Parts: sequence; C-alpha cells; structure tokens
Amino acid sequence: MPVMDLLVEFERTLQTLGVLQRGDKVVVGVSGGPDSLALLHLFVRASASLGVHPHVVHVNHQIRGEDANADARFVAEIAAGWGIPCHVVRMDVPALAAERRLSLEEAARQARYTALAQQATALGARVIAVGHNADDQAETVLMHLLRGAGLAGLRGMLLVTNLSEYHLLKPLEASLLLVRPLLNISRAAIEAYCAEWGLTPRFDRSNLDTTYFRNRLRHEVLPLLERINPNIRAMLLRTAAVLAADYEVLQAQAHAAWEQITRKADGAHICFDLEGWRALPLALQRATIRRATWQLRPHLRDVSYQHVEDAVRVAQRGETGAQATLPAGLILRVDYDALIIMPVGGLPPPPDWPLLAPGSVLDLNGLGEYPLPGSVWCFSLREYDGPRNGPMWERLLADPWAAPLAADALQGPLVLRTRRAGDRFRPSGVGGTQKVSTFMINEKIPALWRDRLPLLAAGEAIVWLCGWRVDERFVVRSETNRVWVGRFERIP
Repeated sequence: MPVMDLLVEFERTLQTLGVLQRGDKVVVGVSGGPDSLALLHLFVRASASLGVHPHVVHVNHQIRGEDANADARFVAEIAAGWGIPCHVVRMDVPALAAERRLSLEEAARQARYTALAQQATALGARVIAVGHNADDQAETVLMHLLRGAGLAGLRGMLLVTNLSEYHLLKPLEASLLLVRPLLNISRAAIEAYCAEWGLTPRFDRSNLDTTYFRNRLRHEVLPLLERINPNIRAMLLRTAAVLAADYEVLQAQAHAAWEQITRKADGAHICFDLEGWRALPLALQRATIRRATWQLRPHLRDVSYQHVEDAVRVAQRGETGAQATLPAGLILRVDYDALIIMPVGGLPPPPDWPLLAPGSVLDLNGLGEYPLPGSVWCFSLREYDGPRNGPMWERLLADPWAAPLAADALQGPLVLRTRRAGDRFRPSGVGGTQKVSTFMINEKIPALWRDRLPLLAAGEAIVWLCGWRVDERFVVRSETNRVWVGRFERIP
C-alpha cells in the first residue's frame, strides 16, 4: 500500500469509527516496535486534520533487562523529538505473573492495559489507541481456533472495544475505548511505511522466542499453512469479519432471551425460569449460562466449552437438585421451576414471597395489620362484607397471597408461624388429611424455603398454608356467616 494511501486509510478509519472529537486527548500505546511507531507517526501527521492531541504511554514490563530499559529511552526520545508528551510506566510483570498464577503473556497483557487505562484516566482521555495490524488479527483468530473458542473468540480483535470487557489488574475508574486504527493494514505495509519515512523501530528479540504460543503460530504454523493455502491470512481475516457480524446477531438474541428468562440477578446469584430456559435454542442456552458465569465472576477471561456443555446437559435433563460445576467456585443447580447459578455452598436468592425466619411465631390479636419481622411484607386480617360472587370475589380467590376464611371456625389463639415436625392439615379439594411436608413436596415448593413459608394457625389447627391452600374446615361456604380475609401485601 503506498504511503499516502496508508495515511488516508488511517484517517478514514478513525473518522468512520467516530470515537474521537476535535480537541480530544488520545493515549497512544507505544512499545517502540514498527506497528506502534507507525501508529504514533500517523497520529502526529494527522493531528491537525483530526484535531486531536496524542499522548504517548510506554510500558516497561521488566522482562528483558537492559533491552527493555533501552526501549523506554528510545520511545521517550522519539516523543520528545516530535513534541509529544510521554509517560513511561514500569511494571514488574514476572512478579505479577507469579503472584497471580498467570502466564507471562497474560500478565504482560493485563499490566499493559491497566497502565494505559490509568494514564488515560489521569489525562482525562476517553480513547486509547494501540497498533495491532491485520497479521496480528490473523494470528489471533488462528490462536483462538486452536484453543477451542466460540464466536466471541473467532471474531478476533475489534476496531473498537470498551475496555470494561478486558481483564485488568484494577477496576476501571472511567469509561474508556480501545481503538486499533491499523487493524486492517498488513504488517508488510506498516514496515514499508517505516522505511519510507526513515523510522527505525526497536527490535524485540522476544518476538523470535517460539516458546510463546503466538510466536510459534507466527514463525512456524502460519508459514506451514501458507504452503497449503497461500491466502490463509486473508481467509482468517474474512472469517473474523463474518463471525463478528454473526456474533452481533447472536448477542442481540441472547440479550432478549436474558430479559425474558431472568427472574433475579444480583452480585451472588442468577436465577432463570427453568421452563423458559429449556425452551431456548441451544446457542442461547449456552450464551445465557456464559453470561451468568461472567456476571458473577467478571475476572474470568474465558469459560471453557466443557464447563458450559456440562452445565447445559444438567440444566436440560436434570431433576430437582441436580448440579453442574462451573469455574471459579460456581455451580448450576436445577430447582423445581428455576435454574440457579451461584457459589458453591451458597444459598439461592429467596423468592419474592412473604417469608419468616425458621421457628418464628407471630401472635395475631384479632383483626389488624402485622408487619413481618425483617421483611418488606405485612400480613392483615380484615372483615369482608362484599359480595361472594362477581369480579371482586374472583380477584380475591385468584390472589395466592390472600384467602377468605370462615371466621366462626377460627377457634383458639391465632398465630402466623413456620411449619413444625408432624404438622398435618386438610387441604381443600384434596380430601382427607395430609402432612404439610408431603403437600409441600407435591406442590414443588423449593426445599430451601419450606421452613420459612408462613402458616396461619388457630390453636393447633392449621388454617392456611399461605400462598397455597386453605384447610377444608375454614373454607367459606354458602352457609358461612362471617368472613375474614387474610392477606399479605408489600409495605410501600
């Protein structure tokens, strides 16, 4: 690509992306190699037309001894010669890798982007630019393919990425964008640009070390593949572009599915509607489980195929109580009507029900209102003098947390309490007595909440298993004289 075309392509890319406005500061990550040196030179040449102010940040990873120090001095001198502010950051990557049990490559990546983000925040810059090129993209796609990535990995790097999607050493303090203006430009074109403009990049000998996975792909695997298909790099780039578009469609569908099936999502638990989740296509089942795992463990860089497939299999076919292991101390658990993703040993989120602490007893002194301790719910007992047919009565019967009761049958002290061993009652419409525990099992009330579900009792008799069934002896009939209504309502 001719030199002038390279500048035109660079400016066109940034203008198309629309991430920079006139007067903006932009942090440019410069290692001293050909890609970042060309990137900085292009920013200098285009700064007047774009109206932006580049600031150089160089990260010394302290991996290559004096060579790394020489790189830092080189970048600082180049920036000074071109009149650009420069900040050199030293990061002890070997120590970081050992401390966090990361590969040297991953530790360096996290350190580099963390340093760039911190400097951008300090400068008030919204955009960080790095020099990845088209050959880097081909290598990335191949690397992800060999590691077994899904669509998210096979789309490769993006021209623009929100840095919040990256795993950093510290949380972001501001919303930052990472841009790659050279991503569609080949390494050969960049090296030709450097030669044309008399730029003499630093040479990083570690790029020749084939013990690093990416270097092995670059120097051994890709040349071998090019013997089979000389256009392998172009093919990988096309694949990334196609899959990136497909991924956007899948993400839109996954977001809609998430909104449809998610009952509750907080910092500790994700709860899906089981029937709704099982009705999703397989791709969306996988996507929602991946998203739930990342939402609970945002530090994870990847969720393995095997973890997701095991979780999908259990969620599709598992009986109540079945579990699957997910990474970072998480499990997927099948409940009666829900899928819960939570920490190992953790309790799922309580349902949106009026609940009592196990063993609780709340005395009811006749008609009135009774707030439930430590809850946003209130229980009331009120006289009912309305019609026993028509819309009002039907709405009352349809509300699971309200029950009309035959008041004259309520003998003995009234209490709200939780179940006790041996409790029995006569569920209306069932015929005969039944253990409360048996009824709860048959009604698929989640085991974790059975000891917290309130029961209305009169003396020793259970009047109402709240939310489910009134005892046959307290049902309102045509001959019933007085009617009371027990009702649970959320406190405004």
